[in-house]
Amino acid sequence: MTVGKSQPLLSFIPGLSVMDRYITTELIPPFLFGMGLFSSVGVTIGSLFDLMRKAVDEGLPITLVLQVLVLSLPQFMAYAFPTSVLLATLLTYSRLSSDSELIALRSCGVSVYRLVLPAIILSFVVTGLTFAFNEYVVPAANYQATLTLDRALNKEKPSFQERNIFYREYGKVDESDGDKDDEKETVLKRLFYAQEFDGERMKGLTILDWSQKGLNQIVTAQSAVWNFGQSTWDFFDGTIYLIAPDASYRNIVRFQHQQLKLPRTPLDLANKGRDYDEMNIAQARERLELERGSGDEQKIRKLKIRIQQKIALPFACVVFGLVGGALGNRPQRTNKATGFGISVLVIFVYYMLMAVGDALGLSNYLPPLVSAWLPNLLGLGAGGFLLFRAAR
Repeated sequence: MTVGKSQPLLSFIPGLSVMDRYITTELIPPFLFGMGLFSSVGVTIGSLFDLMRKAVDEGLPITLVLQVLVLSLPQFMAYAFPTSVLLATLLTYSRLSSDSELIALRSCGVSVYRLVLPAIILSFVVTGLTFAFNEYVVPAANYQATLTLDRALNKEKPSFQERNIFYREYGKVDESDGDKDDEKETVLKRLFYAQEFDGERMKGLTILDWSQKGLNQIVTAQSAVWNFGQSTWDFFDGTIYLIAPDASYRNIVRFQHQQLKLPRTPLDLANKGRDYDEMNIAQARERLELERGSGDEQKIRKLKIRIQQKIALPFACVVFGLVGGALGNRPQRTNKATGFGISVLVIFVYYMLMAVGDALGLSNYLPPLVSAWLPNLLGLGAGGFLLFRAAR
């Protein structure tokens, strides 16, 4: 009677060698361990202490605290994906090196680059998972967590700005013949101001119009609403001051109802958008298009950096996979405690570089693309250098 052998893990995937299946199987347990460890530590440090303080001060029920914690978990899981890849690759290859398995494989002619290949492939798979998770799960969960906590604290704010709505529209100034000089730089065309907004109607409006050379008209109105059917603004109970080229009043027109072709952007800006962590890339790009017309360079630059960071963060999995595989292939023996310590150090350096790149980008010392990808670029360079040294 013969006893059937159990099928090895990942044997159902065609094209994988026995070595690839073995290394990948060894990588999965420490990766899952890292996901649980880093996610729980992130939630504890990032949310639990603050929530417990609010629960005590405001008398929040424990069920609501647990609900907010669960909704906060996806954000920390997104950060845990790359760090878990680093921990998994470093511990796995260190263990294989300590047991002389890497030496046996290299003696059979397997290069270090080939040994690290399963970790790199796994890193790209986790990169895709991280991107999808960070795009479709994290923003919605963060937004829901914010709404839940605000309702519990009776601090639920309206989803729109209630007072002092400013909007600056920039563009090319029309010439007297109606043409636009494309060689001229964009200048302030209109300044839109409303004292109050109730979600539908703006009140106490003043509009200064420089769409032609010089200030050509001033519009004041008691109220205004956006006409969705005709895509215009309906102004009520106001006055239009037409300005002559010599800055004198050319004409004064009083009206009870007047339609003006102005951009809808002030209404969009008055309706408060989500925070950066509560938007996916598509929503952030829509917000960026709104901010472009306002001319607020600081907000525009910050949004550009945040969009690039949303793309760059998942690729940290590849960086950590390369660095972890290179460090794990060193001939020195590394125990689990040392491997974990090295992982923490590498993670600290990476996120420190992320903070530095963010600061340089916001200060306009680096373009948004470079500032967001700076940690990945430096990490890939360091990982490639360490891998080259390990292969010598």
